[in-house]
Amino acid sequence: MTARDLAAACAPTSATIRDALEVVDRSGNLVCLLVDGDGRLAGLLTDGDLRRAFLKGTSLDDLALDHATRSPHFVAAGSPRALVLDVMQALRLSAVPELAEDRTLVGLHTLSDVVGSPPLANVAVVMAGGRGTRLGELTRDTPKPLMTVAGRSILEWIVLGLVGDGIREIYVSVNYLAEQIESHLGDGSRLGCRVRYLREDPEHPLGTAGSLTLLAQQRPDLQDAVLVMNGDLMVEFDASDLLEAHRRTGAVVTMATRTYQHEVPFGVVESVDGRVTGVSEKPTLSFDINAAVYAVSPRALAWLPVGRASTMPGLVETCLERGEPVTAWPIQSDWIDVGTPKDLARAKGEG
Repeated sequence: MTARDLAAACAPTSATIRDALEVVDRSGNLVCLLVDGDGRLAGLLTDGDLRRAFLKGTSLDDLALDHATRSPHFVAAGSPRALVLDVMQALRLSAVPELAEDRTLVGLHTLSDVVGSPPLANVAVVMAGGRGTRLGELTRDTPKPLMTVAGRSILEWIVLGLVGDGIREIYVSVNYLAEQIESHLGDGSRLGCRVRYLREDPEHPLGTAGSLTLLAQQRPDLQDAVLVMNGDLMVEFDASDLLEAHRRTGAVVTMATRTYQHEVPFGVVESVDGRVTGVSEKPTLSFDINAAVYAVSPRALAWLPVGRASTMPGLVETCLERGEPVTAWPIQSDWIDVGTPKDLARAKGEG
């Protein structure tokens, strides 16, 4: 929602019922947000609240705030789209405000905005076949992508995010405890998409890229870039933006990247031929790391070895060796690769 659209859905706390009706009619969101002089949400008035007020004989000149919900349900600023959808579905809300920590209004989510992205022709592949050995006993009987975060499996959060961005056809590569993943997601209809499975031979794992050869066999007709990502990521990004950047640059592979900073806990000495030229006290080093989200042109799938394990970084190296363009696409939002118990705890907000 644009700033103009958000402003159209708002009224001051001094607004009357008549003013609120005009806001609901003007914005088309069926809600009126009552905001104080500091931009903080003071109340929310729905069209249902207005109808009930009229049934009680309320005057059009009465104060709207007297009939509003003073503590409406809301989501925190920056909440991922999948979480917003989850809240709206669980509470049967058609609109939910987005608030900063001090209750300043920063956005308004409507159901049509959250699930109404136009369908994309692209398909996505989510790699969910790994054993998750670094999680130890946690993945002995449960595959890592089915670990629960905020009431949903990691895999569901991923699928909901992709669906919200317009992807309606998703392939999930499975191997370890595959039957649990297939039972959990089913055909994807309850999540608003179609889910199909790329089934690896349990005796011959194909790595992070090898299952794309199975996709090429199932979908030899692919014309549009494939979005590929790991099934153990908690990350918010716009799939449509990534795919558009990939199309615009003409790259054969586009890699999502994330800035990683590391503070060296010691003074770093710079020297030439034994002579000290400088000292940096506890410098911070910055790197762009692989965020394990990719857009891949269909023709690149032919460069993967069939029947053997391969990796996405290996595919990138192959592209570079062939002189094919590979581009980086930075992700600014929080990014958690759920690889260890500590990572899982952080994803759950416990670390």
